[in-house]
Amino acid sequence: MENIEIDGTTVENIISSEKLYSYGMTLLAIVLMIACGFAVTKIILKITDKALKKSTADPILYTFVRNVIRVAAIIIIATMCLGALGIQIHTIIAVVGAAGAAIALALKDSLANIAGGVMIIITKPFGKDDLIDIGDVSGQVQDIDLFLTTLKTYDNKTITIPNGIVNTSILVNHSKESRRRVDCTFGIGYHDNIGNVKKIMREVCDGNKLILKDPEPLIGVANHGNNAVEMDLKVWCDTDDYWDVKYYLEEKIKTAFDENGIQIPYPQMDVHIKTDGAAK
Repeated sequence: MENIEIDGTTVENIISSEKLYSYGMTLLAIVLMIACGFAVTKIILKITDKALKKSTADPILYTFVRNVIRVAAIIIIATMCLGALGIQIHTIIAVVGAAGAAIALALKDSLANIAGGVMIIITKPFGKDDLIDIGDVSGQVQDIDLFLTTLKTYDNKTITIPNGIVNTSILVNHSKESRRRVDCTFGIGYHDNIGNVKKIMREVCDGNKLILKDPEPLIGVANHGNNAVEMDLKVWCDTDDYWDVKYYLEEKIKTAFDENGIQIPYPQMDVHIKTDGAAK
């Protein structure tokens, strides 16, 4: 079959040129969509940052919101690009719906972490720089993003915990309240005078200005142990002073006991041997 020519150009070449032009325009449109999409996202992030800084929102919210905006922007840009390629949105939804169970199963942990992050932001159980315990892990909150919460431990290690675990674990926040109670227990001998011991412990408490007068220190007998009478000491201080007060009490009360002849008993066992014969 002979090629049909129009002004010296075959129809086949014309069609090929039109396809090439169409593909080129589609590619250009996609590039423009990506460029404009990221530019708009950058502007939105700047506006969001300014709004958050002017508000009273916890600084830990900044990173989380920025990550949500970025992920949403990527999804929107990707959807627009697929539409430019001729892939209809309802087709994508149908495919995702058909594979929904498999996708949900594969992304179960990731979705749980995202949901956990959202719950943390809504309920606000802790904020940036708070000292918290999550299970067996203790540290200062550094950051929270879509999937992870980052802590810095007291010995300067960085630990990341999935938000899903954070949301379902028992959490202790040591920084939530401005005051914190310091609890100490000291053992004394059964022969020691309890009134004198309480006086010594109170004098030690009075010697530290970090220990609050209200509520006043609580001193009393906690238990009659096998080897010692256990004395409880409970004092209040500002949260930031907790460890200073704790170490002060442990050291100074031991020193005061030594100076006043009060010995802290150690576990011991008395063994009595009975014989059938007369004692010699």
